[in-house]
Amino acid sequence: MCAKRAEIAEGLLMPKATAVWLVENTALTFEQIGDFTGLHYIEVQALADEDVGRGIVGRSPIDHSELTQEELDKAIADSGYRMKMAKSDLPGVKVRAKGPKYTPVAKRSDKPDAIAYILKHHPEVSDAQICKLCGTTKPTIQSIRDRTYPGSSGLKPRHPVDLGLCAYAELDYAIKKGLRAQGKTDEEIKAHKARMYQSQEKEEAAPEPAAAQSGNALGGFDFSNFLGGGNKSSSEESGS
Repeated sequence: MCAKRAEIAEGLLMPKATAVWLVENTALTFEQIGDFTGLHYIEVQALADEDVGRGIVGRSPIDHSELTQEELDKAIADSGYRMKMAKSDLPGVKVRAKGPKYTPVAKRSDKPDAIAYILKHHPEVSDAQICKLCGTTKPTIQSIRDRTYPGSSGLKPRHPVDLGLCAYAELDYAIKKGLRAQGKTDEEIKAHKARMYQSQEKEEAAPEPAAAQSGNALGGFDFSNFLGGGNKSSSEESGS
C-alpha cells in the first residue's frame, strides 16, 4: 500500500493542491484523498481545516487527466474504494543520473532552513538522506546541527516540500527508511507519523509572540503628524 501511494504521489504534479480540490469539491473521506495524493490522512484533514497550507489553490485532477470522472464517482459511492490514477499517454520522465542534486539558484538560500526543519522534526532521517533531499553536504548538516553554521541564529525551520526542494513522496520515503532502521514496525511508523502531524499542527497553530503582534513593530515611530489631527494643527499654525 505504501509503495502504491508513493507511486501515485510521484505521478501527481501538485499533491497538496489536488487534495485541496478534492476536499472542496467532493465528499471523499480524508483516507481516500490521502491514499490518492500520497498524503497522510491527518495532513489532508489539516488542509481541510486550513491549519496548514493556507492559500493553496485547488487543482482539479480531472481537468489535468490525472483522474477520470468514473473513478471519482466510484469512490464517492463507496468510501472503501481507492481511486486509481489515470494512465497518461505522455512519455515517461527521464530519470536523472546519480550525482549531486541540482538546486536552482533562487532556492539555494532556502536549503539551511529546510535542513533545520528535518533535523528538528525528523531526527530519524540520516544525513545521507538529507543530502539527497536538499542537495547539500554532510559538513553543512553537521554545522547546522551543532550551530556553527554562519547565521545559525537566523535560521527558520521550514518544510522542504513547501520550499520546493523535494517531493512529499521523497521525504516520506526517507522518514520510513529512518524509522525502519531503528527497528520500527509498520504500525509503529503509522502511529509515529500521526503524532508527528498532530505536533506540527499545534506548532503552526500556536499564536505569535506578543512582540511580533504588537502594532508598534516599527520602533515606536510617531505617525500622528501624518494623520488628520496633525494636518489640522499644521494648517491652523500656518493660518495664525
